Amino acid sequence: MSRPLTDQEKRKQISVRGLAGVENVTELKKNFNRHLHFTLVKDRNVATPRDYYFALAYTVRDHLVGRWIRTQQHYYEKDPKKISGGWQMEEADDWLRYGNPWEKARPEFTLPVHFYGRVEHTSQGAKWVDTQVVLAMPYDTPVPGYRNNVVNTMRLWSAKAPNDFNLKDFNVGGYIQAVLDRNLAENISRVLYPNDNFFEGKELRLKQEYFVVAATLQDIIRRFKSSKFGCLDPVRTNFDAFPDKVAIQLNDTHPSLAIPELMRILVDQERLEWEKAWEVTVKTCAYTNHTVLPEALERWPVHLIETLLPRHLQIIYEINQRFLNRVAAAFPGDVDRLRRMSLVEEGAVKRINMAHLCIAGSHAVNGVARIHSEILKKTIFKDFYELEPHKFQNKTNGITPRRWLVMCNPGLAEIIAERIGEEYIADLDQLRKLLSYVDDESFIRDVAKVKQENKLKFSAYLEKEYKVHINPNSLFDIQVKRIHEYKRQLLNCLHVITLYNRIKKEPNKFFVPRTVMIGGKAAPGYHMAKMIIKLITAIGDVVNHDPVVGDRLRVIFLENYRVSLAEKVIPAADLSEQISTAGTEASGTGNMKFMLNGALTIGTMDGANVEMAEEAGEENFFIFGMRVEDVERLDQKGYNAQEYYDRIPELRHVIDQLSSGFFSPKQPDLFKDIVNMLMHHDRFKVFADYEEYVKCQERVSALYKNPREWTRMVIRNIATSGKFSSDRTIAQYAREIWGVEPTRQRMPAPDEKI
Repeated sequence: MSRPLTDQEKRKQISVRGLAGVENVTELKKNFNRHLHFTLVKDRNVATPRDYYFALAYTVRDHLVGRWIRTQQHYYEKDPKKISGGWQMEEADDWLRYGNPWEKARPEFTLPVHFYGRVEHTSQGAKWVDTQVVLAMPYDTPVPGYRNNVVNTMRLWSAKAPNDFNLKDFNVGGYIQAVLDRNLAENISRVLYPNDNFFEGKELRLKQEYFVVAATLQDIIRRFKSSKFGCLDPVRTNFDAFPDKVAIQLNDTHPSLAIPELMRILVDQERLEWEKAWEVTVKTCAYTNHTVLPEALERWPVHLIETLLPRHLQIIYEINQRFLNRVAAAFPGDVDRLRRMSLVEEGAVKRINMAHLCIAGSHAVNGVARIHSEILKKTIFKDFYELEPHKFQNKTNGITPRRWLVMCNPGLAEIIAERIGEEYIADLDQLRKLLSYVDDESFIRDVAKVKQENKLKFSAYLEKEYKVHINPNSLFDIQVKRIHEYKRQLLNCLHVITLYNRIKKEPNKFFVPRTVMIGGKAAPGYHMAKMIIKLITAIGDVVNHDPVVGDRLRVIFLENYRVSLAEKVIPAADLSEQISTAGTEASGTGNMKFMLNGALTIGTMDGANVEMAEEAGEENFFIFGMRVEDVERLDQKGYNAQEYYDRIPELRHVIDQLSSGFFSPKQPDLFKDIVNMLMHHDRFKVFADYEEYVKCQERVSALYKNPREWTRMVIRNIATSGKFSSDRTIAQYAREIWGVEPTRQRMPAPDEKI
């Protein structure tokens, strides 16, 4: 029997893999040697693999720069990498220690960003004076398009202290301190806040948000005014055409200060009338909401903005006043509505609601999955929808098939290309053609073979990296995503323990072998998420060492989950766990990656799962649990975990095991916080879906016993995943929000005759 091709060989073999065509190989080799000898000053005899990597990176960068059309830099990210004794450990990720060969510093475009100070009102208008200046230096990274010779620019900003920073009062002691204080200015872009779906109102975070916004807006306006690329001299001074040339998409509320900052530039510096400036701002900006969790919404204390950005606070107050005047005119006498819709929240601490600012200052507002966009209109933004229904849209998220199929699963990409050609890579809807192969025995065989090869490869990887042995013929049941209560990794844990108890109870009965893998990181300050990781590892310690269980059940926590690990685990998955409480997941994109790579989904009707089930047909999905309406009804009635605990014996047994220290014999009360939360204040209603989830998992096991039917369902899922390409998402943003028509036109390469 011939040896199966490695991924590398498949990449060479199939022309689909030509993700970046190379015109002149000799030139590239010359470039590579030049960088090795002159940039890195190394001879081939003494060069290390790192030197080769850098020389190659520099060569590729040069190659891209040849096609580079114009279109923050963080130093540290507190990144949870390791698991030690079952606990997540954070360590500083000094990812720029050795430099980043893909980026190009552009000091010639360095810009000033102002903080603090005070506002003077003069006859010429407001002036923001006595500010502290930090310089923003741009770093450009090329982002190549797929086979179109277009290279866009991702511009990040790094904070630098100006040369005279705190050096005005010169004496030796003061001078040393002043030089040390320069670090304070540069701290702005030194650390990335690790929280997700949680708002922590820290001054440094507000500084970072304004820093990036202010630098980017100055850069946008410089480009708008310039006559030609890279030019610094203003030519265009009329802003009527600004919204036609510029689109600013506010990706959640983090860049919401773009609205008052653009108003400040237009009114204070460009001398536009308020009404004209507001019209330009609204037409230019659009807002995407990414979460409905109340603790994630940004609500900045007024005193913080007042100190850091005094002029912006005045502008926000003016925006609010004019906005509330419009609301009062539309809904006369409705004082409660004015309070609910105000940008300023009164209370013990006065706050600015940044989502309200974004809606008021944008011409379009969208959610990232149909159900999410509907929830926005019915709940948190209901008042705004009633005032301006035309603003609200939906743009369902998508994923790029280049990375999430062609690169990470070349075996599957190859067998698809053999059947329907290679054009699906840039037009994912063409996958629908695979529906005619659902009963094709050779295709069914090929899909199953590719999946098995991926599982063998991932099993070997786990053995090599984690010293974990798993059964590659077991069902790979995978939940990889950030660790958060709403994503309900705990529901998965309850099912695993239930399965374990069933095997222990009837050790001679046949059970479909299962390897449950859970991966993800917890935010460093999120205690419950860290406890969940500890619980998963503790369950694994018991289950994996029980001789009665054998290899019928394995539980593995995937350490340091990241994109490169996702590229290995997703192609190997049989079952994708998407089990958030209905109404809490905005969209999710991991769900789409699994679908495209031939995993079946067990999930609630939440986020993009709803549209995925609609595309594939509910009969090709494992759907369980409460719908959004059921959750609302349960909220009104009052969720009582005790009811479920008393009524369901298997659930009671599982919770008693957690309480008694069955999974933590050395520390019996280790999981008391988890049990207490589940029993008394579980916002995400884990017990309410437990029974249906366990029954649904039984349906999964039953189908897995029939490989042919399982694979036919897999093919139907792959064939209907075309909607979830990011190409479709971006085309919709372009047409329906930015007012531009996407094109597939290919630019001529630098060495091509036009």
